[in-house]
Amino acid sequence: MNVTLHTARLILRQPQIGDAEPIARYLNDFEVAGNLARVPFPYHVSDARAWLATRRAHLPAQETTFSIEIPDHGFVGHIGFHASPKGPILGYWLGRPFWNRGIMTEAVVASLDWFFDTVAVDTIVSGVFHFNTASLAIQTKLGFTETGRSTLLCLARDAEVEHIDTQMTRSVWKARPK
Repeated sequence: MNVTLHTARLILRQPQIGDAEPIARYLNDFEVAGNLARVPFPYHVSDARAWLATRRAHLPAQETTFSIEIPDHGFVGHIGFHASPKGPILGYWLGRPFWNRGIMTEAVVASLDWFFDTVAVDTIVSGVFHFNTASLAIQTKLGFTETGRSTLLCLARDAEVEHIDTQMTRSVWKARPK
């Protein structure tokens, strides 16, 4: 799906080949990559290009991903959805220079507003590694609920890591204070 979302401070747009260098720069930081399941470390421009080659405009909404851009600055992170046997999964990351500015909260809100308006599903799943308190704080603030604990392979750490599983339901999302 080819969608662009605008917020007060951000543009969420489809990933482009020109994003490869900033993707590699920000994901080649263990503090970022070590919080993600499917990202190797070190992370190279060739990894970013290979991933970008999988992004196509014809993918369904459940596979839609957005590059997060700050106008007059450019690419700063990524957010998106991918299908799983549990249902659609929300995942996201932000380059470390942009942490603690409310950027990811703004991106999650815009993405979930779009997703629940576009896709007829009742639940989005997500989660964080147990040590990623900042990401868990975003989810808690927005109304995600913890559904359990599991382990996931973290490629950057080359280890199974405890994961806090979360979910957001359509009804909770639509009823939240704005």
